[in-house]
Amino acid sequence: MINTMAYRGYVASMTFDAEDKIIVGRVLDVEDIITFHGESVSEFEANFHTAVDDYIAACESLGGTPEKPASGKLMLRVSPSVHAAAIKAAAQSGTSLNKWAENALSTASSRSAAAQASRSKPDASPKRPRSGLRPPRAA
Repeated sequence: MINTMAYRGYVASMTFDAEDKIIVGRVLDVEDIITFHGESVSEFEANFHTAVDDYIAACESLGGTPEKPASGKLMLRVSPSVHAAAIKAAAQSGTSLNKWAENALSTASSRSAAAQASRSKPDASPKRPRSGLRPPRAA
């Protein structure tokens, strides 16, 4: 049994908290944290709808765009030679083209995220003064 609920393209998990006797929800597949709860399924559903509507309204009032979960469906247009090479690579790896492309995209996105993270770290190496002059030598 899958314990999820969908509304306006968002999917929320449903977890029963036995101690507090409530159903706790969290919107899945978005980086923003959107949580809510209810004491019954109908209250949970109403609070889920309110949480999503409030999230969308808050993003718009702040001038941002609400994050939407990815559907998992991706349409790409590539040159025939790239398409042919990908088909051959998938066949050589013993996987379908979809699975091969998913692995390739996952690897590339992980590398990109790692490279971006390393670029955002401050450089700890000593800097020369902006004037181009070297600092005075210690005696």
